[in-house]
Amino acid sequence: MDLAAGIRAAAARRATGKDNMESKLSDIVERLQKAHSERLISVILYGSAAGGDHHENFSDLNVLCVLTQVTPEDLAAAEPVMKWWRTQGNPAPLLMSEEEVRTSTDCFPIEFHDMQERRRVLFGKDVVESLVIDRSFYRAQVEHEIRAKLLRLRQKGAGLLNDPKALLRLMAESVSTFLVLARHALLLSGASVDWKKREVARKLDSIGVDSSAFVSLLDLREQHISELQLEPRALFGEYLQRIETLVAFVDRLEK
Repeated sequence: MDLAAGIRAAAARRATGKDNMESKLSDIVERLQKAHSERLISVILYGSAAGGDHHENFSDLNVLCVLTQVTPEDLAAAEPVMKWWRTQGNPAPLLMSEEEVRTSTDCFPIEFHDMQERRRVLFGKDVVESLVIDRSFYRAQVEHEIRAKLLRLRQKGAGLLNDPKALLRLMAESVSTFLVLARHALLLSGASVDWKKREVARKLDSIGVDSSAFVSLLDLREQHISELQLEPRALFGEYLQRIETLVAFVDRLEK
């Protein structure tokens, strides 16, 4: 395939993926409206799909569903929608009451910070725009999440050291999450940083975190390089070290 043909094929895949995503979003809104009727206040798409950084093979369609209240009857009505949405390869929508959204920013500062920056209101009113997020809770959650996911990465990786393909898959699947958290670390430090994962990775060098392992894993995810071009165990060791450096950086930020 020549270069021009390759570009056309890639554009066609992106267009098909976008059409497929929009069809799914329209479908879930319709199903939620039928399930909850006048109790449905808002349906909000958040995450990579709302910000133009959605990767069809790795990214989920994340949906917040806000109700007047969340009763056992509402859960029963939502069950078939949840099951269907999971068959589409996505996590079940978050079900919250409007009051829970208003009072949960201290528990979920990262999540609501993300929603404030990158969301699409698919139905109803915007219940996220006016939320206030406390920096101290925000910094604490960023550190907690990076540390917890680092521990989990070590645990999983320890059982895959003799399975190079599985080890690479583990790293490729985790790099997006770590770069999301790295972006929050950069924001807490006062840096201005784009949502794009490669931009976040490049920005890490400015805070003393070598970005090369993150870039290699992004290249693998996006098929710019093959598995044969990487040495999984060495890359895993480097990846862990860079995440440890990121943890130390967040720990030093003003508390």
